[in-house]
Formats: sequence, structure tokens, C-alpha cells
Amino acid sequence: MTAPVSPKSATDSAAPGAARLGGAVWGALALVYVVWGSTYLAIRIALETMPSFLSASARFLCAGLLLAVFVLVRHGRAGLRVNLRQLGSSALVGGLLLTGGNGLVVLGENSVPSGLAALLVAAVPLWMVLLTAASGDRPKPAELAGVLVGLAGLAVLSAPAIGGDIAPAGVIVVICATLAWAAGSFAAKRIAMPGNVLAASAYQMLVGGLGNLLIALVRGEQRGFDPGAVSGRSWLALGYLVVAGSLVAFTAYAWLLRSAPLTLVATYAYVNPVVAVLLGWLILAEPLTGPTLLGGAIVVAGVCLVVSVSRAPSPRRPSRRTPADPADRTPTGRTPGRRR
Repeated sequence: MTAPVSPKSATDSAAPGAARLGGAVWGALALVYVVWGSTYLAIRIALETMPSFLSASARFLCAGLLLAVFVLVRHGRAGLRVNLRQLGSSALVGGLLLTGGNGLVVLGENSVPSGLAALLVAAVPLWMVLLTAASGDRPKPAELAGVLVGLAGLAVLSAPAIGGDIAPAGVIVVICATLAWAAGSFAAKRIAMPGNVLAASAYQMLVGGLGNLLIALVRGEQRGFDPGAVSGRSWLALGYLVVAGSLVAFTAYAWLLRSAPLTLVATYAYVNPVVAVLLGWLILAEPLTGPTLLGGAIVVAGVCLVVSVSRAPSPRRPSRRTPADPADRTPTGRTPGRRR
């Protein structure tokens, strides 16, 4: 969950690497698919004995500090060096993704089951397509069709849950989280970010963690909180969220935003609910119903459609170029063009 160095069209399949997606892209996607699908369960377990925003703050501050130390050891101080513009961009994206996005999901999971939260988060690709269209980049019909197919599958998956006894406020909070996450992901493709993807992730996690800590303090979550009363199960869940959910999957997502079409990256929101439902079945013995199996199949079909469109090269169209800002260059030194 970070951002590209250069502003690129979210639907530009002619961008570097879009026509030929290598094994690194599919490996990073697999990590985001599986690990983030499991984090909904881990969040739910952490919340059993931890306050909402304090747990989210601890997760991202720990992960951000560990990642910053790693960059410092590996690349020296130069690896963490950024200009004010890049630092501001990291703060904006980190606040949207990790305070507005993840923080609100954690808050919502106090009253919304983890599986349903994952289903609601699957609305992210729809918001991304709408943001892309609003920016003047028209999505391909097949991309839009893939999004709609995926959302139809999620509607089938979520219908039985929505018909149950779910707090409306929790559902609204999670929907607001999806809007913040989509806005952060979209902004990450359009603004100048630090050239080192690990450094960018570290800054975003530190900003997101501080944002969650501020909200926790305003809400008074520190009052009466006793770390000694936190269960070992919750500590293990928090550790998993720090290492797997943040250090591994978040950094993979950050790299994907630089290296793959946004419509392809957004398919994680289709697969995560399927993973969450399967984990609920395997670990919590939640039943696999007919709608769950049917909705999962439709979701996979939508993912396949979006992936196939993202892989297919499209002819380049002439575009007018403006003088490039050095901060808006890719690591190879080339400046990708924008669609007009």
C-alpha cells in the first residue's frame, strides 16, 4: 500500500510492464490475496482484548519502525532521504490508507463479523473505477464488466449476512473505510512518492500509525487499558498483523501500485473475501452454504476477466507530453506519458 513514483493512468495497459506481467507481479498478488484475506480474522482476534485504534496504531508504528531500520541498515541514510513533496505525498497516502482505511475497518469489526467486513471492502475496485472515470481516463468496457461481475458475486456472498442481525453503524463505518482506501490507492498512482518503495511504505505506516494513535487518544481508549490483560491469542494476532499483514503484504501492495495496472491490483478486494470465508470455515467451523460457493465462483470469474484485460496489450495512442518533473520519473529514468 504505497505509491508509484510517477503519475500513471490507472487503466493504461500500455504502461511499462502492463503488457507482460512477470512472476514477481503474480507472486506479490498471491501474497496480497492470501495474507490480507487472513488479516480480517487476525483483526477480530486482536480486538477480543485490545482497543480498536490503539491496536491499529501499535501495528503500524511497530511495522513502520522495523521497516525504517531495515532500509537504514540496507541502504544507509540515503535510502530514507526524501524531499518535502515526497514526504507530504507519503503522509497523505498513509493517512488515507492506514488511518482512514484500515483504522475504520478495525473500528467496524467491533460490531461487524470479519467475513462481512471483507465482503464490504470488496467495493474498493468499484470506487477506483469511478475515480478513474472522474479523472478523465475512461475504463475499458471489459474492465468495467469485470468489476460489475465481481460485485455481483459479492452481493450473492453477502446477502445472507446482511439479512442477519448486523449493526448498521458498523457497516457504514466499513464502507467509509473502503472510500478512504480507494482514494489513497488512487492518489498513490498520481502523486510523486519516494523512489525507494520500502522507504515509502515505512513513512506511510508511521504516519498511519500516528493518525490511529491520535484518534485513540481522542476517543480515550488509553483509559483503563491494561496491557497485562491482553490475551496471548490477541498478542499473537497483533504480531501476525505486524509481520505478515504490514511488513510483507503492505510492502507487496506498495510495489504492485508501481508495477501493475491499478485494475489488476484492485482484484485483491475480490479474492480477500473468499479467503476470509474459507478461513472462517477451516478455523471457526463456519458453514459453507450454497450462496457462499456460488458467490465465490462468480467472484473468481470477475477476477479472471479483469486479469485477462489487464494482461492484454493495447495499441499506443499519440499523446501530448509536457516537460517532466525529475520527481515524476520511474526508477529506470523514463517518464511515462499520460492520456489526455
